[in-house]
Amino acid sequence: MQAADPNGMTQDAGKVPAGGHSWRVRRALVAVLCLILLGAVGLGAGFIAFVEALPEGDAILNRNADGIVVLTGRASRIADAIDLLAKKRGKRLLITGVYPTTTSAAIARLMPEHQQSFDCCVDLDHSAVNTVGNAIQTRNWAKKNNFKSLIIVTSNYHIPRAMTEIAHQLPDVELIAFPIAPEWVHIEGWWSNFATAKLLFAEYLKYLRAVVRTQTSYVLVRSNNL
Repeated sequence: MQAADPNGMTQDAGKVPAGGHSWRVRRALVAVLCLILLGAVGLGAGFIAFVEALPEGDAILNRNADGIVVLTGRASRIADAIDLLAKKRGKRLLITGVYPTTTSAAIARLMPEHQQSFDCCVDLDHSAVNTVGNAIQTRNWAKKNNFKSLIIVTSNYHIPRAMTEIAHQLPDVELIAFPIAPEWVHIEGWWSNFATAKLLFAEYLKYLRAVVRTQTSYVLVRSNNL
């Protein structure tokens, strides 16, 4: 279909004006860039809030629980967990994520002063290879012992993700965080230490993924039960 212009010339009625297509492309690109910028700002703000919430020093525990769980990593975690057990902060201790060939006797030799605690009240889990596996083995151990409260021992930067994963597996069990501050992680002034900043940001991304996955799973379960 053609339409006449005031000068008697004709033009296609449905023809896109010159430059209209490129303008729409530019507008779409601007919208995408704005979304990326907003996402980056939100991610950065969330990361800063994540770091600011991390404890900088070792925890102080003022209560007991049924059991104690330590997620393996640096050796200091296990030593601190054994110390909690020796102080009767829990009835039993689970060390989860232990290397397959490591035995209870081998760990006990590193802490001979706590040999009695190892002999009576320490359980090892050799199957977990990540935090999700730690959480699953913690669930199995807690249910086996009918524990309703647990002290969770791990590094301070790891505690948010560990608590998220374990709470997902044990929603009816009270969890008490006992974060350990590694000497090699400098949370105070993290922005001036590349290694610490890299570690914390990587952990933040893992924490976000854990939150999204566990919350999505929770919503799906709830919807299936309706």
